[in-house]
Amino acid sequence: MNRLLQGIIFDVDGTLADTEEVHRQAFNLTFADFGLDWEWTPALYEQLLCISGGRERMLIHAREVDPVRAADPQFPDFVRRLHEAKTACYAGLLRSGGVRLRPGVERVLHEARREGLKLGIATSSAWSNLKTLLDNNLPPEWPSWFSAIETADSVTEKKPSPAVYQAVIRRAQFDPGRTLALEDTQNGLKAARAAGLTTVITAHRFTLHHNFEGAAVVLDGLGDVEHPARVIAGPRCEQGFVDLRYLVGLMSRGEESAPGPVQGRLSYG
Repeated sequence: MNRLLQGIIFDVDGTLADTEEVHRQAFNLTFADFGLDWEWTPALYEQLLCISGGRERMLIHAREVDPVRAADPQFPDFVRRLHEAKTACYAGLLRSGGVRLRPGVERVLHEARREGLKLGIATSSAWSNLKTLLDNNLPPEWPSWFSAIETADSVTEKKPSPAVYQAVIRRAQFDPGRTLALEDTQNGLKAARAAGLTTVITAHRFTLHHNFEGAAVVLDGLGDVEHPARVIAGPRCEQGFVDLRYLVGLMSRGEESAPGPVQGRLSYG
């Protein structure tokens, strides 16, 4: 196995856990606390997810809906404070215990560790968000499972820049040709591919309609016995869930496994 697959690097939001709806709620609660009449509906949030980074989303949104406020020289500092408050609000929602890992994620983590694969995390989210999520879902020693963890606190350049993946690769000496990335967004795919990584997409309701051309496979999750994975584009997953044998098969296919673009809006049926 190690001849073809040395390691796996995970994105966090939307990949390890379906956190995007909780992020959306935290944004809206924070907007209300700050007296803003902004509201990010699910449809609007789908569009905003094409922008990496919560602060960056707020800046761009403000230019569209509140240009006078956005033109204020003090506005970037206001957004900084707004984002800090949103991060605290999001952490509080996570601590309530309602956000679990996506089906199959913990299974793949354990299987990879048993097989001696390197694990990494590459996220444009904050370390505090990651820590709260995994503290609530994994044993206390979970940080030791990962050879490298890079977040927005250590790499400020956001996806689709490959910088955060490159930092993980450098820190833990991953071989890009033998490493898989797990992602859920178009920007994440672009970042991982630019770092030379074969990329598996586990889409969700906010990203199912994205164009994932260049991914090795696009699924609606890693799947398990109770929640079988559905392949949207790419090689069939006969057993209904992703395991290391399936992932090694993707590596052996190389570029030939890349599906075409996902067309139209897809749903869970």
